[in-house]
Amino acid sequence: MDAHRAGPDELALATDTLALAFHGDPAWSWVFTDPERRTGQLRAVWGLLLDASVEHGWIWSTPDAGAVTEWIPPGVAELSPRQEATLEALMEDLLGPEVWRATALMEAFGAARPTDEHYYLSLFGTRPESRGQGLGMALLADNLALVDAEGRPAYLESTNEADLGRYRSVGFVDTGRIELPRGGPVVTTMWREPAGG
Repeated sequence: MDAHRAGPDELALATDTLALAFHGDPAWSWVFTDPERRTGQLRAVWGLLLDASVEHGWIWSTPDAGAVTEWIPPGVAELSPRQEATLEALMEDLLGPEVWRATALMEAFGAARPTDEHYYLSLFGTRPESRGQGLGMALLADNLALVDAEGRPAYLESTNEADLGRYRSVGFVDTGRIELPRGGPVVTTMWREPAGG
């Protein structure tokens, strides 16, 4: 697997990959309801998140950002209080009166996240033209080998039911369901104990 830690100079391309990957995602389509604006909105949000986490050294990319993962290491806050305020303001600007959707999703994610220390897979996506080649799952397996080497568990929220089998195939198990309000989709929370532990 030819994967590497993405640096600050690669964040724009990584952000683009993730925005394209999540364009049809059930949960994020429920938050950003206008398909014409969605990719741009996702670029703005994912760009902020990647910029906030790049210093942790756990944004991983295949060549040309065909697939990208963003992990939050154990004991590390995903966002500082200042970054959280910036994200809230960005969501209000992007969504206006519909900002409740983003608030509901993010609050549900925060409430469901385990308190035990773990690696948190915050974002994972493959560029549309690279799908179906095993690139994303190879990157994920490579990342999980590093997590396993530290003897750490991993956690994620699967916002797309179609991905559950893929996550289960690498050792994640379902731990709960987040039911979003007003006809929103169901998000599955998943946990993985370290292999060989």
